[in-house]
Amino acid sequence: MTVPRHHRPRAWAVGKIGRLRSSRRATLAGVRIQFRRREIGECVSVIYRSDGVVLELPSYSRKHRVPHDLAHAVTERELRFAGGVYGLIASGHVFGNMTVISGRPRHDARARSDRVMKAYGGSITTAELLAGTVHRAVESGHCDDLYAQVTRAWGMLEREPFPWTPDAVRVAGETLREYDRRWQDVAVGDTMDFHWPDSLVRPVPPPQRR
Repeated sequence: MTVPRHHRPRAWAVGKIGRLRSSRRATLAGVRIQFRRREIGECVSVIYRSDGVVLELPSYSRKHRVPHDLAHAVTERELRFAGGVYGLIASGHVFGNMTVISGRPRHDARARSDRVMKAYGGSITTAELLAGTVHRAVESGHCDDLYAQVTRAWGMLEREPFPWTPDAVRVAGETLREYDRRWQDVAVGDTMDFHWPDSLVRPVPPPQRR
């Protein structure tokens, strides 16, 4: 998924996110994700939220063997990056190209979505850079120097030291390669399940008091 350029990254959003207390009533913990192969060669991710709302997110990955949004999901999960595409969706944000296919959103769904983006979306561009780097490496088969590739990409946007170890980056690449192998066995119209951990679902910030 290509994110808007105007969402500039904060230095490291997880620190801020971690300071916000979660509550069971305020979160959508229990989010389930499926990647579905379409006839036209595209992929959509289907997000099942615990409030009964089901959404679709198109990937626009016809030219790729590995769906780009699958690379986002794997990279963000393995690096524990809650401020990326799927962390935002799991926490209640709905991107403009998403479609509600089942369930009834809350009357204030748009406002809640905006509050989630405002609170946690400052690092969305960094998430795009990280996922894109891992995606290109796996797609091309050039993963031997993945850590160097990712740290170089990080330095293009961030001034803080790179926060992940070589092992963490290696696992992200290996996990995406495994999902790539699994994806190649998915027939048109079938789905592949993907687990998104509750620990990466953040509370919906309350509305500001007037």
